[in-house]
Amino acid sequence: MDFPERFSNLPAYAFPRLRALLDHHQPGGDVVHMTIGEPKHAFPAWVPDVIMENAAGFQGYPPNEGSDDLRGAISDWIKRRYGVAMDANTQVMALNGTREGLYNAAMALCPEQKNGQKPIVLSPNPFYQVYMVAAISVGAEPRFVPATAATNHLPDYTSLPEDVLNRTAVAYICSPANPQGAVASRDYWADLIRLAEQYDFRIFADECYSEIYRNEAPTGVLSVAQELGADPERVVLFNSLSKRSNLAGLRSGLVAGGPETIKRIKQLRAYSGAPLPAPLQAVATRVWADEVHVEENRALYREKFEIADEILGGVQGYQSPEAGFFLWLPVDNGEQAALKLWQETGVRVLPGAYLAQGDPGQNPGEGYIRAAMVAPKTDTQRGLTMLRDCLYR
Repeated sequence: MDFPERFSNLPAYAFPRLRALLDHHQPGGDVVHMTIGEPKHAFPAWVPDVIMENAAGFQGYPPNEGSDDLRGAISDWIKRRYGVAMDANTQVMALNGTREGLYNAAMALCPEQKNGQKPIVLSPNPFYQVYMVAAISVGAEPRFVPATAATNHLPDYTSLPEDVLNRTAVAYICSPANPQGAVASRDYWADLIRLAEQYDFRIFADECYSEIYRNEAPTGVLSVAQELGADPERVVLFNSLSKRSNLAGLRSGLVAGGPETIKRIKQLRAYSGAPLPAPLQAVATRVWADEVHVEENRALYREKFEIADEILGGVQGYQSPEAGFFLWLPVDNGEQAALKLWQETGVRVLPGAYLAQGDPGQNPGEGYIRAAMVAPKTDTQRGLTMLRDCLYR
């Protein structure tokens, strides 16, 4: 029996690779999980009540694009957060988590050719792995652009040669960045939007860490696009409740963009999507409308930022993240460091190379590990202390 070749060269996903690296070794102490970005703070206490109040909704098929109330709550949140009015009927849609949207947007919007050639999909490197698979799925060429200390941990798409930009159909960008915690400034967004207008490509803005920050809310791409008067179809925004509200399992995400953009994504989703069950849409509606729990959550992360700075501030090359909840820590070799840390302490982190592409010596994640500060404060403090003492002393 024949199998397709299109995915045959995919590397193993990051977490199976991590299990293969660590799991046949015994941990050196009580396990502290700092690998996956799965928030452990409490979600709003009223969430189960809202599910129960709307439990009858499990009997029916849920609206594919999100209920009127949910789309209204999403539109209202975008207005509050970014100062941009998005029509709830034509410019926003509910998603079953952002990964679904980030993948299907490429399926719905990436053309088969760009200027008569195979299209290119730009991605930061390191990157969220769905960007690469989405590009491959639509027959585009994924092009990985280094996001290193030399570029403030954001990809410098403006430096790409004209022949690449002429073939570019989509540019993925994550701000705040996973894994580095770097934030795109207004000027960065403006330069990228102008570049996209000049070379006629779309920006897929993954802003799912936008609500976890220290002092000042990260600038959103929609705000800058509105200021510049950009084509409303130029920018597609993605966000979710996973990090903002500690509800990764709820799978409530959003996509927002121009009317034609949303029309095409909605049409594809009608055939292939898996909408959020109605009781969970009711929860999401209320959660998107509430900011009190978000501020409380943000305060908990601020405490952990301060803990990380205190423990790791003396480490050469340590860079305190601007936002998000990951630490991107320099080491000689990420795999060796992760294995040593596991065997000697039981702290579990992710080698940076697993989040990036490149041959040995060319992979921008090789000299890093990623540590997620999602556990309670005491566990985070203990894990970071053992990490420092094991790897940096």
